Amino acid sequence: MERWKINLAVLWVGTFLTLAGMSMIIPFISLYVQELGVTDPKEVSVWAGLIFSANFVTAFIFQPVWGKLSDRYGRKIMLLRSGFGMSIVIILMGTATNVWHLLLLRMLNGTVSGFVPAANALIAASTPKDKSGFAMGTLQSGAVSGSVIGPFIGGLLADWFGFRVIFFITGFLLLTATILSMLVVKEKFDRSRAKAAPNVSVLKGFRQIVSYRGVLAMYTVTLVTQLALSGTSPLMPVFIAEMHGQIPNLAFYAGLVSSVTGFSNVLFSPILGRAGDRFGSDRVLRLSLICAGLSFIPQAFVTNIWQLLAIRFFQGLFIGGLLPSVNALIRRAIPDTMISRAFSFNQSFLSLGNLIGPTVSGFLSVWIGIRGLFILSAILMLLNAIWVGKALVGHLAGKEADAGGR
Repeated sequence: MERWKINLAVLWVGTFLTLAGMSMIIPFISLYVQELGVTDPKEVSVWAGLIFSANFVTAFIFQPVWGKLSDRYGRKIMLLRSGFGMSIVIILMGTATNVWHLLLLRMLNGTVSGFVPAANALIAASTPKDKSGFAMGTLQSGAVSGSVIGPFIGGLLADWFGFRVIFFITGFLLLTATILSMLVVKEKFDRSRAKAAPNVSVLKGFRQIVSYRGVLAMYTVTLVTQLALSGTSPLMPVFIAEMHGQIPNLAFYAGLVSSVTGFSNVLFSPILGRAGDRFGSDRVLRLSLICAGLSFIPQAFVTNIWQLLAIRFFQGLFIGGLLPSVNALIRRAIPDTMISRAFSFNQSFLSLGNLIGPTVSGFLSVWIGIRGLFILSAILMLLNAIWVGKALVGHLAGKEADAGGR
């Protein structure tokens, strides 16, 4: 088997476990907060929100720092740093004695995170350019499947073994994947070339990267997509109750509606990534943005949960074409000496979307309702599609050629 395929298979497992570990706490976070001594319902809600978002706050801040170090010292070493660090921190979460311990550990987890952008950069650097769309799509399916299956596994294991055991299991699995990456994954990294590159600050590096105008548009795709998805998902129980009342198993149906997009995403990300290799990632990205945006509109007019499930499954098909195309286009536009930073900034935009999406949507839903949020999400994604179309026409192609020569 070709080396890039071996790397892809191993890092798919690592990416899956990383995202599963980060999302596994979602179903029982409020219950774990209660177990740690918080009993007032309002305080439980506040602490659950703080603990959940803490991971994304520190990840948003530190991802670019790790990206800079990755470009200078190698992607594999940053991948191992993150994998070993996160596995230890996740295990320690199972030993927390109060909510402050858990909050600080979630912040530390976001600080040491970076497995996903390091894996993206390593795969991007080791994969033939004509296969980059397929490779990035496959790797993306690992991330999405971990995010989707993680909460389900977390809820299941919590019923069987209790909350604390979940952290020990997740940490051990991530540790195993990291050791496997250390032994199997190979990287061709030119240290002399990396050291010869200018050692610029994180802020200056960001300015250099977004000087490739198409790249800034790619970052907005990541941000807007996460804003739209993370903003509506927490409100699904309310939306379903609005249509059907307080039906039995409301939480199950809400979880199903939120996760069905992820399932179709997992199925079609590699396919659309391969389509990007054949027909152009820019074309797949524009088509996916338009169709994903348009699919928000009928969600505002559904009358039952089955219509909503069908539309969101269809939407996931096109969302599966977004991030793989974004990553492939970033890979082709950015010089090799800056590729890790480019992916790390993209991950920061993703964390930012996950962080502010639920907050902003919760506020707006008071004024325009949940159905209005679907319309607003459609408008945002369609406007983004227009910007991406203008940014990519004739500009990114020239930058790709320029970056390829460096």
